[in-house]
Amino acid sequence: MKTVIQGTGRLLFTGLCLLFVWPAFAQQAAWPAVKRETKPWTRWWWIGSAVNEKNLSSSLDVLQQAGFGGVEIAPIYGAMGYESQYVSFLSPRWTALLRHTVSATAERQMGVDLTTGTGWPFGGPQVTKAYAASRFIIRQYHVSAGKSLTQPIRVDDAKQEGAALQALTAYNGHQAISLKDKVDKEGRLRWSPASGEWDLYALFDGWTLQQVKRAAPGGEGYTLDHLSAKGLQVYLHRFDTAFKYKAPGVRSFYNDSYEVYNADWTPAFLTAFKKKRGYDLARYLRELASDDSTDLVARVKSDYRETMSELLLENFTRPWTHWAHGYKSLSKNQAHGSPGNLLDLYAAVDIPECETYGSTYFPIPGLRRDSADIRNVDPDPVMLKFASSAGHVQGRPLISCETFTWLTEHFKTSLSQCKPEVEQAFLAGVNHVFYHGNTFSPPEVPWPGWLFYASVNFVPTNSFWPHLPGLNEYITRVQSVLQSGVPDNELLVYWPVYDTWHRAKGRDMSLKVHDIDEWLQPTAFYKQVKALQGAGYSLDFISDAQLLRADVGKGNDSTKLPLSGYRLIVIPKMRLMPVTTMQQLIRLAEEGSAVVMESLPEDVPGLGGLESRRKALRTLLASLQFRPDEHQLMVARRGKGRLILAADVQKAIWQVGLDREKVVDKGLKFIRRKENNTTWYYLVNHTPQKIDEYLPLNKAEGTVVLLDPQTGRTGLAQSRQDGGRTIVKLQLLPGEAMIVHTGKGVQAGTMADWKYLETPEVPLTLSGNWQLTFTNGGPFIPVARQLDKLTPWTALGDTAANAYCGSGVYTTTFTLPEKKAGEYVLDIGEVHESAHVWVNGQDAGILWAIPFRARIGHYLKAGNNEIRIEVANLMANRIRYMDQHQVPWRRYHEINFVNINYTPFNAAGWPVQPSGLAGPVTITPYR
Repeated sequence: MKTVIQGTGRLLFTGLCLLFVWPAFAQQAAWPAVKRETKPWTRWWWIGSAVNEKNLSSSLDVLQQAGFGGVEIAPIYGAMGYESQYVSFLSPRWTALLRHTVSATAERQMGVDLTTGTGWPFGGPQVTKAYAASRFIIRQYHVSAGKSLTQPIRVDDAKQEGAALQALTAYNGHQAISLKDKVDKEGRLRWSPASGEWDLYALFDGWTLQQVKRAAPGGEGYTLDHLSAKGLQVYLHRFDTAFKYKAPGVRSFYNDSYEVYNADWTPAFLTAFKKKRGYDLARYLRELASDDSTDLVARVKSDYRETMSELLLENFTRPWTHWAHGYKSLSKNQAHGSPGNLLDLYAAVDIPECETYGSTYFPIPGLRRDSADIRNVDPDPVMLKFASSAGHVQGRPLISCETFTWLTEHFKTSLSQCKPEVEQAFLAGVNHVFYHGNTFSPPEVPWPGWLFYASVNFVPTNSFWPHLPGLNEYITRVQSVLQSGVPDNELLVYWPVYDTWHRAKGRDMSLKVHDIDEWLQPTAFYKQVKALQGAGYSLDFISDAQLLRADVGKGNDSTKLPLSGYRLIVIPKMRLMPVTTMQQLIRLAEEGSAVVMESLPEDVPGLGGLESRRKALRTLLASLQFRPDEHQLMVARRGKGRLILAADVQKAIWQVGLDREKVVDKGLKFIRRKENNTTWYYLVNHTPQKIDEYLPLNKAEGTVVLLDPQTGRTGLAQSRQDGGRTIVKLQLLPGEAMIVHTGKGVQAGTMADWKYLETPEVPLTLSGNWQLTFTNGGPFIPVARQLDKLTPWTALGDTAANAYCGSGVYTTTFTLPEKKAGEYVLDIGEVHESAHVWVNGQDAGILWAIPFRARIGHYLKAGNNEIRIEVANLMANRIRYMDQHQVPWRRYHEINFVNINYTPFNAAGWPVQPSGLAGPVTITPYR
């Protein structure tokens, strides 16, 4: 089993380094400090809340050892056959288990978050119909002159028995009259028109009758009316009682994505609408019920949607956050899916949380993406930025993300597939990752243990678990940087939500992740954001309400939002803008801001006071006297600043003096943070080409340090001046990331130079015999064998190997006649799916993602060398075997277990997934 190096020579291919992590993770001095928030956290499903103190502590030990910084408790439905072990949600026993978990995590320097409910959305046994999610029901009738309505005014639906009549309006052409006071208790209308034909519209306060999805024992019941202030008080009182008004010690309470279906009403809606919009919605029931594509219908519905947004913010999000603060905890909220202004809802909580759902295509060579195993909606970084933008503008230090939800089909997700997906979230402003997720499972439950139906299963029974620290430590390093300082984004882009709300079709408008192809991607806002990011500008979004609080100063007034970190406000092409927003843009310009407008607003949104508001907008716009400047930009100067009207937004930005980051021209993606007198760059190469050249970084000055988040290595970069700017030498292979720390405040001390890989020689291919043995897996342990060439174990024709899930160890020896190269880079080639490498008995690290390389010169010696490569495959083949042989493993209440298309799961027909090492394994010397 020996290979001998025979000579040297040139190789055209150059490389960088390295995907491995130190066996004992310790952050080097050049990196920011590690704390629990810099580590990844995981959603932690309590199946049936069938937990106890001993098993909880043991599970936390395992999570801590794998590199997790905290857990997010989510009680859900139970497993069949374990009913006797269920613990009812918020019972004294359940609360005691929660407090034990809080104490146990603190002992392990970990944290705990807790959903304010079970399953999702909020609801439970304390939610009576009076406070359950509501929907409006409209019934239509017709009455002719001199006749009376014979049928009662009521909802003929047994499920909606008791739905209260809230308004009854009769229409004759443009004439509308209210008749609610003419309806008796039995629903009889005591009215007959003297003339004409009348259409009657009756509005009832009904219910969605939605139950809590995936509820845990003790959490079953109606979904909460999130628009009702009193409903929230009733809902939270159950928690107060269970906690006995004593803080449970959780870091934050969280709310999952808003999935309250068809909840488009609340009993107090008409009163709130009249107060907020200035007119009576009851007079416009005909328009509310219509889908006719008229401006009037769209305006009424825009006002209706804006009112819903405000009620959700004022009656749920803010008071729920206040309640969390009362327990010395934070609030963490997923606003997406809400029928409201996402930016305002995210901004109202302490930790805005977005979500990645499905998988993204990345042109990284060798990155597996099987079309049959993915969802049909790709995660969109622009959607992720609603959460990060709101947090950045509000000054929130943490932006979290529910990550990897349905990344691929169950049991087919590799760690390598996770890397670019989480990187995309980082690049969108996320700095606090939550895995979706980990299921608590008692030790006596047979393999694969308890699992959640919509998850990448980050559980100890997963064959990649021994290699998971590779991903966790990568995330920890990146988050230590992305939680340092503050965001360094130049542009604020206005989100014209009123253009979105101004739609005649439909009722409420839930802005869902799955519907972005309808409400987000077709818009001019989206296209402008993509164009600006693609050109190399960094940006955040801002809402009307946030703009109204914006201030160009340093932020001494706590009621204001300081915009001193942003250099330009961009108004994308839009049609509708409130007068107050336009007034504020002019005021900000007068105070020194530069505002670039792709177009001027054409009209105001909504219906109330329409003509007076239109007149006010026309007057404002007329006061802006745009004239061409020396660059032929149309400029209206106001006070210390200016408004620029430019169809070519990027040209205007350039003329203002704002330079773009040109690394994007090479396909690199970036995000920046600023801290004291330094700048952090996080750079990622998701292209199919390697980067090996000097590149400009706008903020590069003084000392430039490179930090490799894959390995933790650091060193002083090669940099030089070129045309008055600093350019930095970067080497990144496809799939790699790099962090650059630069600025006059960087303290490099005695740091060594970064070791670039410059001159490759002829690679050594380890083509001799290999020993293959199997460890830590099942359902059977295949026999060990000698291989005359590298071969995946699923290509051996061994039925036991084809069913095997676990680790296989490939071992060989080779001879290195002399050790004289400056570095040696190991490339293990094609691997299914991750590996841990030892060279001469020394731990050379985990190779868990593309490009599956490591620097191993430190471990080699002249003469005989041994290399041992432990490969972990996927869970898929063992699950396939179990389903083919009808071995029971999935028995859960409610949804049980489904596949990626939400149909019953069965792996019996799957092909065998390639497992093991295909290679070639090479070692390349670098002079």
